[in-house]
Amino acid sequence: MAAWVRAALVAAALWLPVAAGASCRQALLLALDVSGSVDAREYRLQLDGLAGALLDPQVVAAFEAMPGAPVRIAVMEWSGEGFQRMIQPWTDVADAAALAGVASRLRGTARVAAPLSTAIGAALRRAGTEVRAQAECWRQVIDVSGDGKSNTGPLPGAIGAPLDGVTVNGLVIGEAVPTAGEGRTPEIGELVAYYRAYVLRGEDAFVETAAGFEAFEAAMVRKLLRELQVVAVSDATTGAATGAGPGPSVRADLGALR
Repeated sequence: MAAWVRAALVAAALWLPVAAGASCRQALLLALDVSGSVDAREYRLQLDGLAGALLDPQVVAAFEAMPGAPVRIAVMEWSGEGFQRMIQPWTDVADAAALAGVASRLRGTARVAAPLSTAIGAALRRAGTEVRAQAECWRQVIDVSGDGKSNTGPLPGAIGAPLDGVTVNGLVIGEAVPTAGEGRTPEIGELVAYYRAYVLRGEDAFVETAAGFEAFEAAMVRKLLRELQVVAVSDATTGAATGAGPGPSVRADLGALR
């Protein structure tokens, strides 16, 4: 990690907890696709890949940057319209030990029966309700991973109120050359375009890509580092004076962490 990034992390860690009191700086819900196109091997690559990404040294440093204002995370599996399973309840992550606990839980999670269909809209509706309940967090973010388009339930672009004020990012899992018989979107570029048109929400929302589930962990590392960036404090004195967290325009810029 570059020296200037380390300096920014230290400065943010020293300053922001004073301004924010006991707040959390971000509520981050990681929503994983476990629909019919995800087989048993890919299921494990996804969960174990997320566990590995959470333990990446740069990701750990980003989580630890502001121990007085930790990131609060949860992990949810989703498939058909009626299936959303919270496999990691909301937990504040201020240090490496907390991340290790989450990673251990993910690696010990066994798959359960779920509908074969893909209901991104229903997953967004449930995820939006979850993150908006974390109202004390300065920012609410949903991280949707998936390898196909929605084919049941409400259209993702039609989900309204539960996503007000929420940022939705995407992690598209695809293949440059399709695997016959899997029913997956045949080209990763097509699915990226779909996510940009119908799934992403909010300022600075973005989509990351993984060329197959084998590349999921590396893609998740890149995605988490980008999501955990915060923008330079511009008017934090307001928060310090009132005892509140920073307003909508106040974020800490930790720069590129990779």
